[in-house]
Amino acid sequence: MIEKLIAAISIALGLEFGEGYTKYKEYVTQGVKEPCFFITCVNPSVKAFPNSRYRNHFMFHIQYLPKDTLHPDEECYSVGERLNSCLEVISESGDLLRGTQMHFEVEGGALNYFVSYDFFTNKIVDKADELNEISMNITAKE
Repeated sequence: MIEKLIAAISIALGLEFGEGYTKYKEYVTQGVKEPCFFITCVNPSVKAFPNSRYRNHFMFHIQYLPKDTLHPDEECYSVGERLNSCLEVISESGDLLRGTQMHFEVEGGALNYFVSYDFFTNKIVDKADELNEISMNITAKE
C-alpha cells in the first residue's frame, strides 16, 4: 500500500511540476540531480475497528532540494505553497484520498513537507470458512 501511495504522490508531483524535477523514493547520498523530491513514509500505522475494518494512517515526508543555490529559501517557500495545492487530493487506484495535517518547514536551504493520508480498509472474510462445521444436540421429550 505504501508503494502505491508513493507512486500516487509522485504522479501528482509530476503533474504539478513537470518532468524537470527528479523524484526519489529513497534517500540518495551521491549523484543527486537538483531540483528534486525525496518521498518517504514515516510512522505508518493501522488500527483495527469492529467488523474487519482498519483505519490506515500514512504520514509522508517530502523533501525538496532546490536548484537555486543563491536564494534557496525563496524557491522552497514557493514550492511548499504549490505542494499544498497538488497534494490536497491524490488518486490511487481510482480512489481519491485527501491529504491532512499538511505543513512545511524550510531549513538549511531545503524544504521539508509533511502530509498524511488516512483511510479505512475492509478485510474480506469468507463466510464459508466461518461456517465449516455445525453441530446440533437434540433431545426428544417422552
